[in-house]
Amino acid sequence: MRQILVTSALPYANGHIHIGHLVEYLQTDIWVRFQKMQGNRCIYICADDTHGTAIMLSAQKKGVTEEEFIADMSDSHQRDFAGFGIEFDNFGSTNSKENKICCELVWKALRKKDMVVEEEIEQLFDVEKGIFLADRFIQGTCPTCKTPEQAGDGCVSCGATYSPEELLNPVSVMSGTTPELRKAVHLFVDVEKEHAFLNEWTQSGALPKESANYLKNFFLNEPLKKWDISRPAPYFGFEIPDAPGNYWFVWFDAPIGYIASTQQWCDKNGESLEDWWESEKTEIHHFIGKDIQYFHTLFWPAMLKTAGLKLPDKVHIHGFLTVDGKKMSKRDGTFINASKYLEHLDPSYLRYYYATKLSARLDDLDLNREEFAARINSDLVGKMVNLASRTAKFIADVGLSDTYPEDGGLFKEFAERGGDIAEAYEGANFAKATRMIMELADKANPFVESNAPWELRKDEDKAQQLQDVCTVALNLFRQLAIYLAPVLPELAEKCGELFGEKILTWDQAATPLVGRKINKFKHMMQRVDPKKIEAMVDESAAECAAAAAADEKPAPAGDWNDSGDTLAEDPIGDEISFDDFMNVDLRVARVIEANEVPEARKLIQLKLSLGGDETRQVFAGIKSAYEPGDLVGKLVVMVANLAPRTMKFGVSEGMIIASGPGGKDVFLLSPDDGAVPGQRVK
Repeated sequence: MRQILVTSALPYANGHIHIGHLVEYLQTDIWVRFQKMQGNRCIYICADDTHGTAIMLSAQKKGVTEEEFIADMSDSHQRDFAGFGIEFDNFGSTNSKENKICCELVWKALRKKDMVVEEEIEQLFDVEKGIFLADRFIQGTCPTCKTPEQAGDGCVSCGATYSPEELLNPVSVMSGTTPELRKAVHLFVDVEKEHAFLNEWTQSGALPKESANYLKNFFLNEPLKKWDISRPAPYFGFEIPDAPGNYWFVWFDAPIGYIASTQQWCDKNGESLEDWWESEKTEIHHFIGKDIQYFHTLFWPAMLKTAGLKLPDKVHIHGFLTVDGKKMSKRDGTFINASKYLEHLDPSYLRYYYATKLSARLDDLDLNREEFAARINSDLVGKMVNLASRTAKFIADVGLSDTYPEDGGLFKEFAERGGDIAEAYEGANFAKATRMIMELADKANPFVESNAPWELRKDEDKAQQLQDVCTVALNLFRQLAIYLAPVLPELAEKCGELFGEKILTWDQAATPLVGRKINKFKHMMQRVDPKKIEAMVDESAAECAAAAAADEKPAPAGDWNDSGDTLAEDPIGDEISFDDFMNVDLRVARVIEANEVPEARKLIQLKLSLGGDETRQVFAGIKSAYEPGDLVGKLVVMVANLAPRTMKFGVSEGMIIASGPGGKDVFLLSPDDGAVPGQRVK
């Protein structure tokens, strides 16, 4: 029995889980479930990545503490993961006391090995926000391939890594302004001291070949770059004990969170952390995306070696998710949150679809909506579930045959293929595993078609033959369900309920079930409804658009997004005295009549009541903005002591107050509820 510790990259607590994130967590969950079915002792460890400037700013924006913000996000993350059947043995937080202790231990080891150096650097600073910018808050043009809108630490397009200062045309994503360089003292980890070790380890087989070949370039001619590991205040994180006013950069304490979360699991289960992070009997497997392989394959192993901790045996690296061949888009509605998906579609669909696309390579995955529906409907409903739904009902009363019937060698062949399928799972080549399983399903269905149990049931003399055919079909279905159990745990559970025996181990596929009753068949899976996919996409697009509008950068007038353009076009007039203002008598009035003035393009004739019998006639130039009938009953503010003015259409005995440049953009000023005609406006 193997002892295996498995991690996924820690989800950042500044946002919700979306379908792109789920590629990694579903991949890991499938692999862990497979290992547990093999009888191996395997634990799945994860946590929220909770530190950094982004968390600090998001908490401020919501008016809560950072601790409250990350607690809410942790609840959301774990709820979404559970919705997709992703089971962690422990899900922690990098803001835990365990992580602080682990960080201090690793830091002491780095200090002891003289791996930490102090340097004054120039760093990009957002003048408007008043903070130094983390890499993720800077975008610009890649200095290598010239692709625009790349992050501050690396280019998705060409894979180059660089410092934010090397970006061309850098922009702060927080304020949209051009940041300026300022000096600050930072602490660095000198990974060049482990050059020889890292060169050897990266080529040892622990990484995919593509990654190992990519990393060769870092060891050829130049020393490895020092790793900037500190950030000055203000910063949400752990303050460095021997460098007051400085905090460990989020990428320092995030991977250490793997160890801290393991410590939490050990504390709950009476285990020793040393047995998992210092023992050679333990295998450590990381599952990550290709965008963070640089940190996990250079800095992280250097930290582990220096601290005397176990190195990863395997770093599984996957590509990105595209939708219909394009990058996920909020505008198109293909940037879909996990919770939005769960409102519309069965999580088993996505688990299976991703599995059919995931291999041990770094290739990107494409979620094609038409293929998604077709594959689920064909493979899972048409080939898998139909095996049971078309046969179980015919032997609900008699159960399975007492001995396993002749099936032309199908069950034996299925059992023998179990080793090949297991090998594909072990190598994280789920695409190959699911392909082999469906090849078996393609052999099971013709058996049912050719024996036509729906015809056999019509002849009482063929009752035994009917029972035998259904016994074979159901056992083949069960084998397929066992092989797909890591991918489709919910379907495996329903299969176990049908047969009255839970699916727990891989070896169960080697022995047929006979001579027992089966339970009444219950619905296992519906076909994908394309309308639900479209509804999910449409709602996602609408919600993303609303969120984008709410998150637009405020104009200089502050949180209300009030532009200064109008005031610039129409400046404030000459100063007047208080007495001048008090000479204007402003009163609340009610519109009791409103009539067209046929001869006038702009005017509406208003009869205003000031209370009692006091009324005034006013001609107001608001015809392009208001219909007369909409004005009756409305409270307005009028200049009551304005000298009457004789006009072509009659005498105007005052003026009503409005704002706007004119035309359709005229807005009457109205008092709040409770005001009454005749009240003075002060």
